[in-house]
Amino acid sequence: MRTENDRLPVTVIGLGSMGRALAAAYLAAGHPTTVWNRTPGKDGPLLARGAVAAPDVAAAVAASPLVITCLTTFDATREALEPARGALAGRTLVTLNSGSPAGARATAGWAAEQGAAFLAGAVKNVPAAVGAPDTLLYYGGDQAVFAQYRQTLQVMGGDTVHLGEAVDLAALYEMAVGAMLLPALVGFFQGAAALQSRGLPVDSMVPFAGKWLDMIKALLPTYAHEIDSGDYTDAASSVNLFHAGAAHDAELADEAHVDTSWQAPLHELVRRAVDAGHGEHSVAALTEVLRKPAPAA
Repeated sequence: MRTENDRLPVTVIGLGSMGRALAAAYLAAGHPTTVWNRTPGKDGPLLARGAVAAPDVAAAVAASPLVITCLTTFDATREALEPARGALAGRTLVTLNSGSPAGARATAGWAAEQGAAFLAGAVKNVPAAVGAPDTLLYYGGDQAVFAQYRQTLQVMGGDTVHLGEAVDLAALYEMAVGAMLLPALVGFFQGAAALQSRGLPVDSMVPFAGKWLDMIKALLPTYAHEIDSGDYTDAASSVNLFHAGAAHDAELADEAHVDTSWQAPLHELVRRAVDAGHGEHSVAALTEVLRKPAPAA
């Protein structure tokens, strides 16, 4: 059974690597696809596949009921769309960019002023994975708007999730989950430098690093339960264990001539947790140290 989403015209604004992947997915799925980019010259392969290049951003918005932006930030999105104010009324704007929850709320308010429906989303994978059945995208905003376009949104990734009515939820989860990325990568890079100090190839650690990440993934439900319940007493890995490990990091720095100074704030966080009486508690108790008191009214 066909629905109105099957061939819904779509506009993609922002043709970086991710934006090009989004537009390509819609073309592959048979959607009339209009594209526009602030800097010209990135749409060639898309035009060859049937995309239509809009002469300006207002024409790009006017071409489709569903407008998907893939720019760097919420500020950049509003700036790029400013000349299209008059064309946004009655359309649905979906943003897929980085930024804070406050930025998402500001953009939702701006879209409402233009008479546009709004969803703020995030793509949780690399451009090459766009369109795959297991690629995750999640959204915050009006449930009815999400339901109306869900089939079309799933073209970008089969694992399409509505987080809730609050427009800033995707930005919140994006920052909450994304906070894990840089520390994990820098840890891998530190390990790579340590192996190279011994003349060992970095790719030799990849299988073990993968297993390590699998182990961490398996622990996350336990840690989430401890944090939600506030009970850290059943400690498989205590704060004290991590506190003692700081000395090992210092020894590695001396032996392998590796800069481990990026870990100093982490060691300080662990020390503060010990000072706060969490030494024998699960390492998940670091959450209590990270949580700041709400400002006084």
